Amino acid sequence: MLEYDFSIQVSEMNLSEFFGFGGYTRPAEGYMSWQHLTFVSLLTLVMILCAVVLGRRYRNCDAKRKNRVLVVSALLIDGFELFKIVILSVRHSDPLYFVRVLPLFLCSIQLITIPLAAFSKGRVKEASLDFVTVFGLLGALLGTYFAGNNYSCYPVISIDNVVSGVTHCISGFVSLYIMISGMTSMKKKNIAITTGILGGFCVAAYVANIFWDCNYMFLSRGDGTPYDIVYNLVNGSPVLYPLAVLALFVIYIAVYYHIYFAVASRKVKNNSNESASETKECVNV
Repeated sequence: MLEYDFSIQVSEMNLSEFFGFGGYTRPAEGYMSWQHLTFVSLLTLVMILCAVVLGRRYRNCDAKRKNRVLVVSALLIDGFELFKIVILSVRHSDPLYFVRVLPLFLCSIQLITIPLAAFSKGRVKEASLDFVTVFGLLGALLGTYFAGNNYSCYPVISIDNVVSGVTHCISGFVSLYIMISGMTSMKKKNIAITTGILGGFCVAAYVANIFWDCNYMFLSRGDGTPYDIVYNLVNGSPVLYPLAVLALFVIYIAVYYHIYFAVASRKVKNNSNESASETKECVNV
């Protein structure tokens, strides 16, 4: 009976420590520590394996069956994030804590665009698929390997880092799955919508930063991320820094689309040459 009671106490202590109620007693292992790199590398490996296995499995299926994976992913990513917000609100004894964790970061925008890709139709669905394709994997890498602020402040095995790591990797998984399963839209007519989604969130993030002193989209400062390089280059200018971050987003979109269309054009050309060669052989026979 004593052993049973002790087990319960240990279990409760571990859960309390994981959720951070009363503050963490364990020190943060640190950004780029072996614990940090091991944890995010394992998550990334699972992310890639799941995307490859499911992407190949559903590649030749109809659109409805392919979309089921997006539906499950949308429910999981939003479910995990809502659970985290509730826990953090309780932990901080602040029912309005959610204003500090709104989906206004480049990676957390996927909390909205993945459900849009899963449940919408027409050009909205196509543009959402494009947005997740373009930014999902980038967000996954930035939010795991380069999340300096999180891993400097909280233990690796804590709700702050575990849920963050899982949701970021779901974004990366969906991005890879869309590409591997053949769901990619990437139509030129939807580039304006995809860019508009990012622009709208940037404006919302900038306004939120003013009213609530946050750092959404890292438009105020770098906070231990690669954006610190830009922040230091412009000496923290409140005008030049956010403009430089926006310019990086635009450049990334332009480069991504340019590479995609260049590769796609080359594939079409190679397929045409192969078809012409096969036709010529048939005629000679």
